Amino acid sequence: MVPHRKHTVEAVPGAQHVRVEIGGQVVAESRRPVLVHETGLPVRYYLPPADVATDRLEATVSTTHCPFKGDAAYWSYRDGTGELREDVVWAYPDPLAEVAAIKDHLCFYDTVADIVVDGVKVAGPGA
Repeated sequence: MVPHRKHTVEAVPGAQHVRVEIGGQVVAESRRPVLVHETGLPVRYYLPPADVATDRLEATVSTTHCPFKGDAAYWSYRDGTGELREDVVWAYPDPLAEVAAIKDHLCFYDTVADIVVDGVKVAGPGA
């Protein structure tokens, strides 16, 4: 029998150069990410809204609840051709105290977006 491992989540400020691309277009670029390390998940890069092309985002009614981070809000992304990719960005407007650093920072699903960190693609479709 495998012992049950405790679920942990940690949000730490980073200085990496993070670039996010969707369909070959840069939609975010930051040197101020907050890295979230969570049991069983790859590192997630939460970016300040000022470093994201928020003019291409459209708020949705979707929400989810994470017992370790709180309630998330979602946005869809509209590319330059008008194509809408639904619920590809999320944020925690009022996160739990343990991960307060991610408040209002935006994170992208790596099933849709390519995540490039310090020049190396670390996640994305086909990665």
